[in-house]
Amino acid sequence: MNQLNLFIELTRFKRPIGYMLLFWPCAWGLTLSLNFSEEKKIYFFYLLLFLFGAILMRSAGCIINDIVDRKFDKRVIRTKNRPIASGKISVKLGIFYSCCLCLIAFLVLINFNQLTIIAALGSMPLAFLYPLMKRYTYWPQLFLGVTFNYGLILGWISAGNHLSLVPIVFYFGAIFWTLGYDTVYGFQDIKDDEIIGLKSTSIKFKNNPHAFIFFCYSIFFTSLLSIGYLMELNNFYFITLILIFTHMFIFQIKTLKIKNQKSCLRIFKSNNFLGLLVFLSLFFGKL
Repeated sequence: MNQLNLFIELTRFKRPIGYMLLFWPCAWGLTLSLNFSEEKKIYFFYLLLFLFGAILMRSAGCIINDIVDRKFDKRVIRTKNRPIASGKISVKLGIFYSCCLCLIAFLVLINFNQLTIIAALGSMPLAFLYPLMKRYTYWPQLFLGVTFNYGLILGWISAGNHLSLVPIVFYFGAIFWTLGYDTVYGFQDIKDDEIIGLKSTSIKFKNNPHAFIFFCYSIFFTSLLSIGYLMELNNFYFITLILIFTHMFIFQIKTLKIKNQKSCLRIFKSNNFLGLLVFLSLFFGKL
């Protein structure tokens, strides 16, 4: 039981925000591409597969992140008690767990078409390079955005077996969504990161955070408007965009206090609700 609890802690399984933020772009791409009114069974089956895949790959990514960052995690108050940083789980065991999770994820992946399988395998290096980015650039959150939202492309091609302008526009906007919310998340560790020499957009834009996050969310919101136009979605979609706009620009940006860890964490977690809002707007916007 102790090892099971350590495994759950290692994979952050009790913190669903991570795998949900990975899942939502997959659900968006699939919903836009598939005619779910005619193919309900395959639609919900694919949604379930993407959810499983998001949980598995996020868990594997957390382990790799903890292995690569174990020396830094020991020096950060929020992360010093993580299983690998604290020595409760060895690096070898962590690698074994990660390989097992990736293998199970592959078994999920082979249920999709060939193009989706090839595209997903091609994205694997992105997932494991992210932990290194904070050592060399102030833009690791941008790299995370490229990685986390790749599922939007996978969701689209899993149903349509082709690529078009729509998912590319949406993917570009979603990257900036992640860039914004992960910058908010990074404010929790900004003092420790500066001391130990790690880099982030949180540090780069600490003197003008609200303007930067506003810029990121503006690009994301513009992509949502563009998608509605390109896909000729109904009025429900555009009405829901009012709620999305209110959430991002009034709740998140207006209430953000970068020196308050609880404020940063609350706003970061609220993006799970935002992901759900976008999903519902797309689902009912196509009816």
